[in-house]
Amino acid sequence: MIKKAMVMAAGVGSRLDPLTQDLPKPLVPVLNKPVMDILLEKLKAFGVEKVIANTHYLAEKIQERYTKNSPVDIDFSFIHEDSLSGTAGGVKKCEFFFDDVDDFIVVSADGLHDADLDKIVKSHYESGCIATMATVAVDHEEVHKYGVVVSSNEHNVIEFQEKPSTQEAKSNFINTGIYVFNKRIFDYIPEGEKYDFAKNVFPRLLEAGEKINTYRIYSYWSDIGTIDQYIQSNKDALARKVMIPDPNIMRKYESVYTVGHKCLIDKSVKFSQSVVVGNNCNIGKNVLLENVILWDNAIVEDNVVLKNCVIANNAIIKASVEGKDENWEIIGPNKVIDISYVK
Repeated sequence: MIKKAMVMAAGVGSRLDPLTQDLPKPLVPVLNKPVMDILLEKLKAFGVEKVIANTHYLAEKIQERYTKNSPVDIDFSFIHEDSLSGTAGGVKKCEFFFDDVDDFIVVSADGLHDADLDKIVKSHYESGCIATMATVAVDHEEVHKYGVVVSSNEHNVIEFQEKPSTQEAKSNFINTGIYVFNKRIFDYIPEGEKYDFAKNVFPRLLEAGEKINTYRIYSYWSDIGTIDQYIQSNKDALARKVMIPDPNIMRKYESVYTVGHKCLIDKSVKFSQSVVVGNNCNIGKNVLLENVILWDNAIVEDNVVLKNCVIANNAIIKASVEGKDENWEIIGPNKVIDISYVK
């Protein structure tokens, strides 16, 4: 059983701006629970006892959440990167943490999934390979967004394609950012250099004759790294396509929704389609919420209509905000939206 894991949590999350203006990407909530909470709970349920994370952007918020009265009961350590060193470079800086183990798990902090870690680890041991990566199938039209993995009948990697066009893609299986490594992997990551797994380490392994095992997952996986993917992940979680612990999902007429703790919601408020209401929100009279993700501490005043929008922490909404189905409105943290708001 693998007892140690690393979470890659240093990314800036610029594609989620303005949602990440004062919140690091690993703490962005899905159904009111930070993605990293969900990830750590899954690692603990698998049997991992100790986790380390590399941090960079708004690092203090991650460090404080998981070292002081952490919501997840797991032994948590961290390093701080003054400057980003790539996916593999960040793992290299945590080499000391894995001195006493032979194999360990590495996961990306922005991955939302139901992957079976038991089966992935079992596949890794049975393969005898230096590395195992979990892969998942996506629609052929989506391959240009991801790192494509071409594998043999024995499930070993033959080739990587980084964000190929639909016409050039040789596979529709992509790298999920869920790995199991033998500690020999550190021999292929130089000290003090900016180094990535996809661009540097994995090609180097293949050149050296090392085999990279793949394990295909058929359960849910999503990368919340863009606004569209973030919105879809919340919808999927409301629809129970991915299992979030203790989601408190409710249904009424044509709506499916969840409401956080300590909210004041007038009885005249109407929910429609998919709605997430964060903690400590105050929603006034005659409000309509239709396809809305509302973060913590938001205030929505009387007679406001909110459609197709994400509203970040501590916003005060005095005027209606109506996005389009294919182009949601995104309101950053601490904003006051009044009658002067122009869509």
